[in-house]
Amino acid sequence: MSQSTITPPEQQPGAAAPTGGGSPLGNGLKQRHLSMIALGGVIGAGLFVGSGAGIAAAGPSIVLAYAASGLLVMFVMRMLGEMSAANPASGSFSVHADRAIGPWAGFTAGWMFWTLLCVGVAIEAIGAAHIMTGWFPGTPSWMWVLVFMALFCASNLGAVSHFGEFEFWFAALKIGAIGLFLGLGVLAVLGLLPGTSSPGAANLVHDGGFLPNGMDGLLVGLLASVVAYGGLETVTIAAAESRDPAKGVAKAVKTTMWRIAIVYVGSMLVIVTLLPWNDPAVTGSGPYAATLDHLGIPAAGEIMNVVILIALLSAMNANIYGSSRMAYSLVARGQGPKALGKAGGGVPRRAVLASCGFGFVTVLLSYWYPDTLFAWLLNMVGGVILIVWGFIAVSQFVLRRRLGREAPEKLVVRMWGFPYLTWVALAGVAGVLVLMALGEDTRVQVVFTGGLTVALAATGYVMQRRAAARESSRPVCPTPLR
Repeated sequence: MSQSTITPPEQQPGAAAPTGGGSPLGNGLKQRHLSMIALGGVIGAGLFVGSGAGIAAAGPSIVLAYAASGLLVMFVMRMLGEMSAANPASGSFSVHADRAIGPWAGFTAGWMFWTLLCVGVAIEAIGAAHIMTGWFPGTPSWMWVLVFMALFCASNLGAVSHFGEFEFWFAALKIGAIGLFLGLGVLAVLGLLPGTSSPGAANLVHDGGFLPNGMDGLLVGLLASVVAYGGLETVTIAAAESRDPAKGVAKAVKTTMWRIAIVYVGSMLVIVTLLPWNDPAVTGSGPYAATLDHLGIPAAGEIMNVVILIALLSAMNANIYGSSRMAYSLVARGQGPKALGKAGGGVPRRAVLASCGFGFVTVLLSYWYPDTLFAWLLNMVGGVILIVWGFIAVSQFVLRRRLGREAPEKLVVRMWGFPYLTWVALAGVAGVLVLMALGEDTRVQVVFTGGLTVALAATGYVMQRRAAARESSRPVCPTPLR
């Protein structure tokens, strides 16, 4: 089906304007909000906790794993930044896929991402509740889940500036924590921290060497690192509600690269330099808490629990925001329930409630059916971010050529080495999916994610065909002769 037969998303009846100026959504996000959302988006619970499993599998080579997957993320964010700076939209990559590939692609990418974020809300709420029950023994976990869900649902029902302020301070606290950790770690590596001596390269080459478990361990670490990078896409969604979307997203994306290098790769290098990779505390207490304990920092475990709680609450807040805006954008393009398409006070409140509602139902499933329905949901979204990255790469390839012909002045952010690095990114995404399919522990995720992708793509294609049929059946008014 030729895309020319489909009304472009920005011209469909009821569609939200892509930029803040004519959109029903607000424009209360400032540049400082966007900068912190971009910074905070790369510092999550996956880094503080999930990286321990990657270190246990890959050993010191986890540094290479994070560097390789970080390079892929840099390419993806650069491509997404190019498209979002040229055409800011609250639906971000879903809108870009709609324009580049067809409505079915926008539908598929958008609802897949919405499902991922809503399931993410449940996972983060459960994790935060677990920390709180540890601090307040005897309190029920469901109570804390309810408190956090109510808090962030309420914050997202208010003006978008409320979300921006929450994320600003959450991100500031996370950045402060990771900055302090890196500062102490570098001093310890150099032997300049009182009470410590430099370990040199001993932990990098002993206990099996740099690749203690060979390429198999490195691949496991690579897969673990890819998951930890999720969350960066939110800044391109948020940019559409800023006062200068094109400038805001361009500035935020351009500085993402050094953040990834410092926060992720730098942290992993500090940890595996200071600690033996096979230290049980790396997976038991978490790599960051284990490192702080090794340095003799008092109450290191509780300090990291505070940081992890902040990371979880930040992710909850961002996921509710991102899912509601994605749902609103899809509905505005005729790709979802019309009831969710109303915005009041610059906020899509019905979309916020729907996203929170699905997230809360997912929490209940985790309690009622932890080994069946909830496990099924987790497997279903296991590879979603890779599918989304694939849509981003294909969309950028198509739209870059189109913009180069029709509106080159909009290319304020350009993908490096186009089209070669776009192909490299697409090959990287495909390669990680293949590795997941080959791994016994991750193969089921590929199967479930593939099933979700096929189901949504088929639904989107049917909707696209029906929309095209309705469009072609409309009477065409003849142009009067002059």
